[in-house]
Amino acid sequence: MRNKAIAPRGFFVTGTDTGVGKTRVACALLRALAKTGVRAVGMKPVAAGAVRDAEGLLNEDVAALMAAAAVAAPRALVNPYCFEPAIAPHIAAERAGVVISTEKISAAFDQLASTADMVVVEGAGGFCIPLGHEFDSARLAAHLGLPVIMVVGLRLGCLNHALLTAQAINARGLVLAGWVANTIDPCMDAVDENVASLSRRLGAALLARWPYAPSTLCELPLDGIDFAQFGTKTGDRFKES
Repeated sequence: MRNKAIAPRGFFVTGTDTGVGKTRVACALLRALAKTGVRAVGMKPVAAGAVRDAEGLLNEDVAALMAAAAVAAPRALVNPYCFEPAIAPHIAAERAGVVISTEKISAAFDQLASTADMVVVEGAGGFCIPLGHEFDSARLAAHLGLPVIMVVGLRLGCLNHALLTAQAINARGLVLAGWVANTIDPCMDAVDENVASLSRRLGAALLARWPYAPSTLCELPLDGIDFAQFGTKTGDRFKES
């Protein structure tokens, strides 16, 4: 893990599963930071599922992060690893004959951090998704040492998924800075009770509760966030130079 006293500033956005709205939250966070005068850039270190253009492979989440960022950055830094098939990233990497390297991701992160006030890093899939034989997204998050924002996809089973994810975050010594309740099943019963149960158990700020929005292009707000509420470790990190 990086030395927390000198770690660049930012957030790591993870989710209880794939398809729960991590990109939407990361983009909303980038826009919210910009409104407070913070020059933030997005990063998705590993992406699977892409189309080819003049620059190479482009993942739609990466395109969204680049569009939402206040700081322009080369795609190769925003997304060091991109694979064409929409499958688990470690399998995509194996098929491509690529070994995903912490060093390459760290170097890209450091370059982004040198040009922006904060870097919003979006993980791939869920928090513990494998990225290699002995390397996963949780290990990457711990290496970067950033406070974590967890996106909870509100559907049946979300309580267990959210609590296990929070335990994994805490087990790696990371700060759970807050969480977003994102409705992905419009027919889910007892939504209020589920959100209340998580609010009591997670011990982290509920940053937003979003209604069901079938279009991934729909922009939902994270306005009015008090970044000081995230706790002493995170608050101190924001004050570091």
